[in-house]
Amino acid sequence: MRHHRTQAGSDEHRRLDRAIVLELLEDRERWTRDQLAAAVRVDRAVLDRALERMQADGVAVIDGEDVLASRCARRIDELDLIGI
Repeated sequence: MRHHRTQAGSDEHRRLDRAIVLELLEDRERWTRDQLAAAVRVDRAVLDRALERMQADGVAVIDGEDVLASRCARRIDELDLIGI
């Protein structure tokens, strides 16, 4: 069963989360938070909140200023289960 967020702004969060995941799954292994904020064109504070959500969900790994896709997210991508 899929969980659908009903909070205000959830569509906005979803679009941002998708953009972040797409960047994290690119060839680059690690991103700095500033590089990622520039790539997805959001304010650093907005990015940090999104990354907190994504880390809690097991999608992103945060190591200080560095961010990378979780092993699970990378494996799902390798299996071509993420359709863009």
